[in-house]
Amino acid sequence: MSEKGTALAERLTKTEREQRWANQKPVDAATLILIDRSGKKPRVLMGKRRDDLKFMPGKFVFPGGRRDPDDRAMPVFGTLHDLAQARLMARVQRPSMSRARSLALTAIRETCEETGLLLGTRDAGAPEAVPKGWEAFAEHGVFPDLESLHFVARAITPPRRPKRFDTRFFACDADKIAHRIEGVVGPHAELTELKWLTLDEALHEDLPTITTVVLEELGDRIAKGFSQFLPVPFYFMVRKEFRREVID
Repeated sequence: MSEKGTALAERLTKTEREQRWANQKPVDAATLILIDRSGKKPRVLMGKRRDDLKFMPGKFVFPGGRRDPDDRAMPVFGTLHDLAQARLMARVQRPSMSRARSLALTAIRETCEETGLLLGTRDAGAPEAVPKGWEAFAEHGVFPDLESLHFVARAITPPRRPKRFDTRFFACDADKIAHRIEGVVGPHAELTELKWLTLDEALHEDLPTITTVVLEELGDRIAKGFSQFLPVPFYFMVRKEFRREVID
């Protein structure tokens, strides 16, 4: 592991957290990092969680959430990059292309639900017979585009936490936003505001520790060309210490 990778894993280990709940199996989840690279410095989209939420209240996060079984059934435009698909199937029990595909779709659906932003294309017309949760894509004539997604990180919540997620972090250029639904973000929504922030600006917001780690990983990835061929960091805890491995 690189010196920086070691330091990032140690940062996660040193984060104070209660681990007193009955252990549970992590739930599949996915997150999407939208990147605007049109200016001198790339900016990422982050949302502030409502202060009265039980899980990460008031924190700035990337849109995302748990995988829904119905995500497997959503028709798409384009396919995941071969490397991204293979890496999504690595280090999991019962790997399948369907599961890998559905994780990418989860990131897109959750982004729509939390921000009103629909990622994809209008070139193929409107999708028909969409599963629950995808009605906005049919209504606005947008097919989700998997080809535009990069799989950039994976992290598993430590044992004995109240909620555990096996989260896959995806990234996508902001020019893939095909439609915007107004009024999704607000004082009574899950996210009360959205901000486009440079990586340095984002690191000065109130963030979960794993988000700071992923932002630093993303900065390195962008500096190295933001290629699909770059390895994917994977963070998980063993014997009360976080490890950072790479999925090649």
